[in-house]
Amino acid sequence: MYKRLSIVMFPILLVALVGAGVWGYLEHQEKNSILIKAENSYQRAFHDLSFHVDKLHTELGNTLAVNTTSQDAYKKGLINVWRITSQAQNEISQLPLTLLPFNKTEEFLANMANFSYRAAVRDLSKSPLTPEEMSTLNALYQHSSEISTDLRDMQSKVLQNNLRWMDVETALATEKQPLDNAIIDGFQTVDKKVSEYSDVKWSPTLLNVFQKNDMNMLSGAEMNADQIKEKAAQFLNLQDPSAIQVVENGKGTEYQSFSVSVPKQNTTDGIHMDFARKGGELLWFSSTRPVTEKKLDIRQARDAAAEFLDAHNYKDMTAVSYDEYGNVGNIIFASRNQNVVNFIDKVGVKVALDDGEVIGLQATDYVFNHKDRQMKAPKLTAEEARKSLNPQLKVSNETLALIRNDVKEEVLCYQYLGTINGGLYRIYINADNGTEEKVEHLRKEEAQVSQT
Repeated sequence: MYKRLSIVMFPILLVALVGAGVWGYLEHQEKNSILIKAENSYQRAFHDLSFHVDKLHTELGNTLAVNTTSQDAYKKGLINVWRITSQAQNEISQLPLTLLPFNKTEEFLANMANFSYRAAVRDLSKSPLTPEEMSTLNALYQHSSEISTDLRDMQSKVLQNNLRWMDVETALATEKQPLDNAIIDGFQTVDKKVSEYSDVKWSPTLLNVFQKNDMNMLSGAEMNADQIKEKAAQFLNLQDPSAIQVVENGKGTEYQSFSVSVPKQNTTDGIHMDFARKGGELLWFSSTRPVTEKKLDIRQARDAAAEFLDAHNYKDMTAVSYDEYGNVGNIIFASRNQNVVNFIDKVGVKVALDDGEVIGLQATDYVFNHKDRQMKAPKLTAEEARKSLNPQLKVSNETLALIRNDVKEEVLCYQYLGTINGGLYRIYINADNGTEEKVEHLRKEEAQVSQT
């Protein structure tokens, strides 16, 4: 019996064993193929990074060699610096450096990109580079040479010793100290050098580009959990605040806030809110729920959102944008000061399109930017500013607007809404000098919400 059974089972087991071996071999081959592709991708990004940093040094030198009166050549050189720096930043993002301290070098390249961009987009014939900016440009030239030399040294070691980036990823993932790897050591050396560059003086306006929301920017007294609970109850119109839970976030950091949660009937998640510790302003709130049908149109959704904002003391707001997803309307409102629409003071409101309930509010931009502004009268009239528009643009609406331009400066503009080539556009013309500051392509709903 056992002999007969073994005769039957042996071929089956043999086939199973061979099948398992083939499967294991194929899995191993597939894994190796993936690893080879990842290694090739890392190697390409690293060698491209070394090439572009070297090219960046060359381009900075070419720019400095140009006669200072040749503004067009300066502009071309600065644009090339910005373009190459952006490429280098992109290549760094493709390397497995997320666990490696390389933030100083990334910040340095980001500042360089923004410095060159800001200088290139302005009218150099009217506002040439200042002595301080020329000094910064010279410092960037010197330091880009140092960074390029260090990267080339690393590149030589990688090629001579056949170093693998997959070993870098493994070393970083294991988090063992010290990290004994030539590539890691090289990047750490570069980052340490960059952190000691004290002769590069970025202008305050450039640093403002990277300024994050800091609670120290806010006014008002420091709040405690009990005071925040009262504010949440008042906002939600709750008579009994006992169900409100308050948790403090970021204690001892720049971003100190309170998170609030409140149970809500017919939902599994409830209501969530964040308040700033300083001043106690509401940053956002969410009361999401399923919205299974749509009964309201754009006008009704906008009116429900406007009524909600007015009831919660967001005064003089006007709808400027509309989006819709999952039977929920997302409406952006900007504040209006007399005849100027202030796109810097914005709030976003989510409206359930079944019954008009407001189920979300994003007010961070409003909290950090809302203030009394003394705006000067525009130097140009609307008709004078219109001369900067494409003659083919059919304008349907115009108003004054305060925006932040590409270099994060607050500028007063004439905002023109019009159509051209079958598209709907919102175009902002600087109200002082006629410069075209920004162009936005709009969907029909976005324009409709501000006109209905």
